[in-house]
Amino acid sequence: MKMRRGRRRPAGAALAVVFLSAGAAASAVPGGVRPGDGAAAERVTVRTDAGLVRGVRSARYRIFQGIPYAGAPKGAYRWAAPRPVRPWKGVRDAAKPGALCPQVPSQYAQVSSEEEDCLFLNVTAPAAVRHRPAPVLVWIHGDGSVGAGSFFDARRLADRGVVVVTVNYRLGVFGGFAHPGLKGSGTFGLQDQQAALRWVRRNAAAFGGDAGNVTVAGSSFGAAAITGHLTSPGARGLFHRAVLSSGEGMMDLPAGTMGPDVPGYPWFVWRTARETEDISAEMTSSLGCTAPAPARTLRCLRALPVKGILKVPYIMNAFQVLAYGNETLPRHPARALREGRFHRVPVLSGATLDEHRTFVGMLYDAVGKPFTGDDYGRALTKAFGGRADAVRARYPLAQFPSPAIAWSAVVTDRMWARGIHAQHVALSRYVPTYAYEFADRHAPMYLPLPGRFDFGAYHAGDTPYVFEEPEVSKRFTAAQRWLSDTMTDQWAAFARTGTPNGPRLPVWRPYRTADPRPYTQSLAPDRIAPVDYAREHALGFWRRFP
Repeated sequence: MKMRRGRRRPAGAALAVVFLSAGAAASAVPGGVRPGDGAAAERVTVRTDAGLVRGVRSARYRIFQGIPYAGAPKGAYRWAAPRPVRPWKGVRDAAKPGALCPQVPSQYAQVSSEEEDCLFLNVTAPAAVRHRPAPVLVWIHGDGSVGAGSFFDARRLADRGVVVVTVNYRLGVFGGFAHPGLKGSGTFGLQDQQAALRWVRRNAAAFGGDAGNVTVAGSSFGAAAITGHLTSPGARGLFHRAVLSSGEGMMDLPAGTMGPDVPGYPWFVWRTARETEDISAEMTSSLGCTAPAPARTLRCLRALPVKGILKVPYIMNAFQVLAYGNETLPRHPARALREGRFHRVPVLSGATLDEHRTFVGMLYDAVGKPFTGDDYGRALTKAFGGRADAVRARYPLAQFPSPAIAWSAVVTDRMWARGIHAQHVALSRYVPTYAYEFADRHAPMYLPLPGRFDFGAYHAGDTPYVFEEPEVSKRFTAAQRWLSDTMTDQWAAFARTGTPNGPRLPVWRPYRTADPRPYTQSLAPDRIAPVDYAREHALGFWRRFP
């Protein structure tokens, strides 16, 4: 499929190189989450609104996997709003994850699926059902083209008395396809997530959870999706707090920052309905389904086998965007945040200290293609044109261990930190906002990468500190284990009360733009304390740039 330059890889996390916030997909346990607390497990049955499900209980946890929350989006229901689950008779086994949504393997993780009957969720809950219902946290995984809810082991949060729900949703072209004849074009993945939240509202009590105290949380593309939910009429009342980790909802994309051939764009993930329809039209043509009548085109596309669709180059990455100007997202979400047109709930929001090292490392040095000084000069010119010399003067190569680290610092500050800062400013005008920066520069990397590139506090590196990932946690130092425990305590406290504060936890003040130095909590193994985020990322310098 040959897409026009400028639309072939449309911003977003549009990289064939990384699935990042899909957490531990590279080393996910194929059989799903195990109780794993050293005690013999037994079966436990719960009644949902669609029927009985039988999960696994140990001394500390109850785990239910592969629970359908919507009907299979296949055949005539491909690219349609999620529909109710058909009730079942008897007891449904919930001891193993459901199928992954359609996706293709990457060079870093051999996970794939051609199964459209994939709208499943997983529940991890404390073993005991207490008199007072527990807070609920719903996790929306990142990337948007690969991943699954079952990749995330939520037992740490369950240990803190939180009921955690992790969700599958339609990915890539299956979640983001747009066509003039389709209702809800470009938002089917978002609609799936809202269907999962409605399932939680109906069924949380059956698992000991409080349907009136739901936190929706996500990282990277998952956090961007939550930015959408904050502004979506369909999400009103479905959640009461939000956690945005490394969210892209208020970021733009300077040219070349996500790869030498990736064009610039005013927004990282948001596209108009027309833009997503243009991308979809090119895909439709490449699949041989162009017809004068929209209904005939859709019939042709819906009849195609999943395997044939997935063979089209870039087809999953091209749809790592979210369309607005429709029933699901009527307004541009970033602009809606700035205008205060969003659901007023407390927000915990942050990023990592070295966000862009992940992308630079995986595009260059970590895969045997060193990013050179000449590359640095070309990248500056492509991204900043006539202002390249000013950026070079602010970020001289002599101050960094390598050109790759220098370029990473430039993009981390210009794109990630500036966008995250704008998000904090917009949110904090209207709702309690708690800002953080994950700053463990020795965080173990979860992807099996070659070479010795220093990823630092990499993109989505905070996720394995809250969700259990054995390939990361087995390499924790004592100080990193303390950080992981403290962060999990803080996330659980936020889910419970709307503030990350609590007994024996470091003080965490809300972000207020009126403060001379708005409070941003630095999370590091040796110290949890406020940091001057604007100064650390040279935001005064970048404020002068468009």
